[in-house]
Amino acid sequence: MQTVDEALEKLKRSKFRSGFHLSKKDIEYIDERGLDLIRSHAADFVSKRLAPAVIPNDGKQTPMRGHPVFVAQHACACCCRGCLNKWYRVPQGRALTENEQDRIVRLLMTWIEREYYGKRT
Repeated sequence: MQTVDEALEKLKRSKFRSGFHLSKKDIEYIDERGLDLIRSHAADFVSKRLAPAVIPNDGKQTPMRGHPVFVAQHACACCCRGCLNKWYRVPQGRALTENEQDRIVRLLMTWIEREYYGKRT
């Protein structure tokens, strides 16, 4: 199992994944609502859109923009079960465990926090 830092370092080497960044609108959204609510949204999105064993629209369930978590999901290759399998060897066709969901949320939030605080300096 790789650490969050190892995963983020690996993602930086992908031209596609490293091209995602929080927009000004995303930063404003976080400013208005706070990181605790964003974390809650991340947990909700992961549990409803990634955790089920079967996802009817897998590969198309995560918009590219419109919410900071959506951007993070693409940046972190946590946007669909295919990407989870390719990048993290998470098997498709079975529900994600609570531990797997927690690890994904932690990865997403670490990416969001680094982007958010990095834009403030």
